[in-house]
Amino acid sequence: MARYGAYRLLPTPWATMAVNVLGGLLMGLLMGWLLSRAAGDSMRLLLGVGLLGGFTTFSAFSLDAVHLLERGQWGMMIFYVAGSVLLSILGVAGGMMIGRSLFE
Repeated sequence: MARYGAYRLLPTPWATMAVNVLGGLLMGLLMGWLLSRAAGDSMRLLLGVGLLGGFTTFSAFSLDAVHLLERGQWGMMIFYVAGSVLLSILGVAGGMMIGRSLFE
């Protein structure tokens, strides 16, 4: 439902990018929390794979990239793909740093 809400608020492909970057940040926060608690795999699987895996979407990301290509928007597609990947990785790293400092 949260992903659907993002699609109602933002145009494609930006909704997909926002969801994936936010999902990366939340994944980092989750991992920072889990690492500080030495939590078991069940919490990682439930919240990381289940909840956040359902929130973010690689298939929609790929479809958006192909649609940009089909419209001949090569520059926008490169910006979208590179920006999505880099910002999502930065989101995970930042979330882990924040999570580790908050939950220590």
